[in-house]
Amino acid sequence: MNRSHNEVAVVTGGSAGLGLALVAALAGSGWSVITDARDAGRLHTALPSSSRITSLAGDVRDPDHQDAIAAAVARHGRLDLVVHNASELGPMLPLAEATANHLSTVLETNLIAPLTLSQRLLPYLIASRGTLVGISSDAAVEHYPTWGTYAASKAALDHLILTLGEENGIRAFALDPGDMRTAMHQAAFPGEDISDRPLPESVVPHLLALFASDTASGRYRAADLSLEGATR
Repeated sequence: MNRSHNEVAVVTGGSAGLGLALVAALAGSGWSVITDARDAGRLHTALPSSSRITSLAGDVRDPDHQDAIAAAVARHGRLDLVVHNASELGPMLPLAEATANHLSTVLETNLIAPLTLSQRLLPYLIASRGTLVGISSDAAVEHYPTWGTYAASKAALDHLILTLGEENGIRAFALDPGDMRTAMHQAAFPGEDISDRPLPESVVPHLLALFASDTASGRYRAADLSLEGATR
């Protein structure tokens, strides 16, 4: 990544979980960060108070909202990092019971929105020789019963992100952060005690080290990352 003193990042889904932890860490490291979430109140309450953070309430699937994100990037005049973190878990059903609507709803957030937002942001990312990231899941490469719609969306996202990187000469990561103590993970395991899962804040330093390193494009697991970058 091109290192400077005025790096700019876009992180979608910044009001909770990994997105919130990543926004806070980037801003704390001197980055200017543009982030979003559907719930305006939650977004503005959750985020730390910082002149380095631009928060935009809206649905990442909405073209007008994507235009607003692109306009915020244009005001900065550069873009060094895009992290597609906003995600939809969808219904936890066997695929034999899933409907086309179930799948399309998940794909709209987890695949289509990352594509259309990336298309708006690519000129800035290419100019800055930046990094494109899709937050993936082990479900993208494993085969868990009832996870089919989510898993399909994440497997497709991996290919989308890495292909965009290849086509446009920019670095791209499909990044599996592993299980974390988040609301989404709890929703996937209702009633289960997930207190043994690591907090997102414990994963973020490894992601930042990866972004700052010279590691080549590819699919990585946070569990395989050192504080110097990838170790695979």
